[in-house]
Amino acid sequence: MLELYRAEGCPYCAKGREKLTGLGVSYVVHNPRLPGDEGGDVLNERTYRELTELGGEDQIPYLVETEREEALYESDDIVEYLEEHYA
Repeated sequence: MLELYRAEGCPYCAKGREKLTGLGVSYVVHNPRLPGDEGGDVLNERTYRELTELGGEDQIPYLVETEREEALYESDDIVEYLEEHYA
């Protein structure tokens, strides 16, 4: 299962979301907080806690693939990973 932690309005997050949608890949989206360089306001305490516990960083986008036990932060890395495994 793919899970994307992102924020609405974040241009970096949009890159991963658009690639997932373009490839027709099913995924679960989490919106833990608003975008911002220093971390925006937390919108969902549970998913925010998951984000920081899973990856150790308060950084979005964050893609988790549970089956391959992979996790990535950087939008370009996420897009490259999706192209490699799903295109």
